[in-house]
Amino acid sequence: MKSKKVWFITGAGRGMGVDITKAALAAGHAVVATGRDTKAVEKAVGKSDDLLVVQLDVTRLADAEAAAKAAVDRFGHIDVLVNNAGNFFAGYFEELSPEEMLKQITTNLIGPMNVTRAILPVMRKQRSGHIITISSSAGLAGFEMGSAYSASKFGLEGWMESLQPEVAPFGINTTLVDPGFFRTDLLSDKSTSYSSHSIEDYKERREKLFAWWKTQAGKQTNDPIKLADALIKIASEEKPPRRFIAGADAVATVKQKASDLLAQSEAYLELSSSMAHA
Repeated sequence: MKSKKVWFITGAGRGMGVDITKAALAAGHAVVATGRDTKAVEKAVGKSDDLLVVQLDVTRLADAEAAAKAAVDRFGHIDVLVNNAGNFFAGYFEELSPEEMLKQITTNLIGPMNVTRAILPVMRKQRSGHIITISSSAGLAGFEMGSAYSASKFGLEGWMESLQPEVAPFGINTTLVDPGFFRTDLLSDKSTSYSSHSIEDYKERREKLFAWWKTQAGKQTNDPIKLADALIKIASEEKPPRRFIAGADAVATVKQKASDLLAQSEAYLELSSSMAHA
C-alpha cells in the first residue's frame, strides 16, 4: 500500500475521532473526517489541503454510501477505514427500554456495518485496505449497568472476527481495537445517556455507579492522543494485528477474561466432553 494513505474516520467531530484525524494528518496522510455535524467537525479538526469533511450519520446507510462516494471523488481511493463513532446507554437491563437498547445497538453495531458495507466495494476493487474498528474492553468482558453497551460491542467483536477471513483474500486487513478507560468524552452528557426507567430494587447500586462514573469523566487514566499515534503505527505495518488491546487496564481485563474462560472450560470437562453420539 502507498506510504501516503487516505483515511476515512467516523465520529471525527469530538473525542477520539478528533485525535485520530489530527494524528493521520500530522503523519502526512489524507483524511476524510465525518460526523453528523460538519461544522463541529471542521471546528474540531481544523483545515488542511489533505482534509475532506463530510456529513455522515452512521445509522443511515444512504449517508455512508454518499460519504464513500465523496471520498473517492476527491482522493480516488480509500486505504484505511476507522469505525470510531459510538455512544453509551448506561443502565441496568430491566431499566433500559427496548427503544434504548435498539438505539445503542443501531449506533455501535449497525452503524459500523453501514459504513463498512459502503466502503468494502472500494477496497475490494483496489485489492487493498485496512478496516480498523474501535470496540472496547467491554466487548470482551461485560460489566454491571453495561448490558446495552457490552451487547453492542460483543456484537462488534463477532462481526469483525467473522469479516476478517471473508475479506483477507482481497488484500484487506482488519484490526479490532479494545481500549480500556481513556480520557475521552464518552462519559460526558454528549455521549452518555442514562436509562429513563427506574426500578426501586436497583436504586442504591444505580445511584452509586452513576455518581462514580460522573466523577471519572475527564479523569480516565489513558491518553487518547497516544492511542491515535498507536493506530498510525499499526496502519503502517505490512501485517497489522487482528486485535490491539489498548491500555494497561484493558490488558488486565483480557488476562482475567482468558483465565476465567479457561477455568470455566475445565470446570465441567468430563461432562462437556461426553456430548458426542455413542
